[in-house]
Amino acid sequence: MTKEQPHGGKFITLEGGDGSGKSTQARLLAEYLRQQSIETLLTREPGGAPGADEIRQLILTGDPDRWDAVGETLLFYASRRNHLRLTIWPALKAGTWVISDRFADSTMAYQGYGNQLGEAAVQRVHDFAVGAFKPDLTFIFDMPPAEGLRRTTGRTHNEDRFEKMDLAFHGRLREGFLDIARKNPDRCVVIDATREIESIQEELRRILKARLMP
Repeated sequence: MTKEQPHGGKFITLEGGDGSGKSTQARLLAEYLRQQSIETLLTREPGGAPGADEIRQLILTGDPDRWDAVGETLLFYASRRNHLRLTIWPALKAGTWVISDRFADSTMAYQGYGNQLGEAAVQRVHDFAVGAFKPDLTFIFDMPPAEGLRRTTGRTHNEDRFEKMDLAFHGRLREGFLDIARKNPDRCVVIDATREIESIQEELRRILKARLMP
């Protein structure tokens, strides 16, 4: 079922390059909503559901050339389909707000722009697997690629396949995210991710209240 799903909750996504601080901000934003007595589910991509978590390991580990752009896109959407079907859509239908650390904009930016597969190819897969469903609000975390990669140095995990890609890739990735934001001003807000954690979180809360909590 790929038509837009009916839901009572709100779907908020955080996007951006590696090292931009999305995961920390997603956790803080979820804590804030819970403090407002809003039932909130914090999740992530790739992953967030049975099957999707196994695909996460396939995508994010190993050598940069382990998959080409086509293979990556198909794997991401196989993972995303389970994430939607088993986690996101049931939660939204129950009235829960969902915050996801990455969603479909990441696939468009990483594979469509970064790996130069092209917008049209990624969009065809998206339309088939996801349909008209989209987030209610998307925060796009922006910072110079070199700074983001510097922040990832020393992380003790093996999910670093994209971090190993060259700076040109990450430059295209940044431009991809900014282009997505320009084309979707109704739901996307670009956030300067070079600032202090507290300052960023304050801005996210202010925007969220203005847009989704009138």
